[in-house]
Amino acid sequence: MAQYDIGIDLGTTTIIIAMEGKGVILNQPSVVAVDTRKDQVLAVGDDALAMVGRTPNYILATRPLKDGVISNHTLTKELICRFVNKVYDSKLIKPRVAVCVPAAITGIESDAVVEAVVAAGARQVFLIDEPIAAALGCGIDILKPEGHMVVDIGGGTTDIAVISLGGKVKSTSVKIAGNTFDDEIQKYARIKFNVAIGLRTAEELKKQVACCRPCDFTAELEVKGRSLLTGLPQRLTVTTEDLYEAIMPLAEQIAVAAHQVLERTPPELAGDIYSAGVVLTGGGAMLKGLDEYLAQQLKVKVRVADDPINCVALGTARCLEIGDQLESGFVDATPRLGHR
Repeated sequence: MAQYDIGIDLGTTTIIIAMEGKGVILNQPSVVAVDTRKDQVLAVGDDALAMVGRTPNYILATRPLKDGVISNHTLTKELICRFVNKVYDSKLIKPRVAVCVPAAITGIESDAVVEAVVAAGARQVFLIDEPIAAALGCGIDILKPEGHMVVDIGGGTTDIAVISLGGKVKSTSVKIAGNTFDDEIQKYARIKFNVAIGLRTAEELKKQVACCRPCDFTAELEVKGRSLLTGLPQRLTVTTEDLYEAIMPLAEQIAVAAHQVLERTPPELAGDIYSAGVVLTGGGAMLKGLDEYLAQQLKVKVRVADDPINCVALGTARCLEIGDQLESGFVDATPRLGHR
């Protein structure tokens, strides 16, 4: 039944949908544009993202997910419905859908996810923890009696877990991730340069210029913003060195959280992790210098997955094939809401 199975990485910044055997079939920003006068959704995904910062007052371009969970149920349902209908066109058979969720999600938050996916037409909904999905997506055989550590840095949360025999042994989730880096770069530009820049500009600085530790990498980027002194448009050039002060404290907090998980890990599994190293997944894993910084702090090898952005979605799609072998972090959530 794999052709009727869909895996959804329900991210704060991006929604990625994958199917086992086909790979990623949709990658769109989790943005919705709404006409507030008519309470009508105008666009979702790429079309809505293009409107951010460029709309009249009555059009609101917003992200209905925050810190990896649903903050606006109505808009999230609309978002999921449109995306699922875009990739799944069978009118006869409803799909089974697996959705990844942060490891620290509450029962109320997970029920909201299930309700949104059922409204999109799923006949059965499964929830899988992000670290489990990330490990599956980057090719780790988590069913073996060996310890593996995954640090998944998404848009809203960083999920960290030690996995063995198909389940989580130790895990944690912190609300420091890609969006936090963007926010801090934006704040730092205001303080250091007296210039207001947009979140999309801050994201470009993170991707092209930022580095979380002093090293050989250096870059610069000319950006445009608004002077807080004159109120007029202004250009400025931002360098890698300029951003250390904004980036490094956040990288340090991720390192502390990972260190705490390792401290609680049984000695045998800690030995496995020392041999195999730590795997970074998620878009935030691509921050320059982060793997080297974490390796320095944790005293183990750290590597970035081959396809860090799509790992979670690919693993989420795959989990439906081996779900009966997973000991924890994977659950059939449909019965909670009375759907079978």
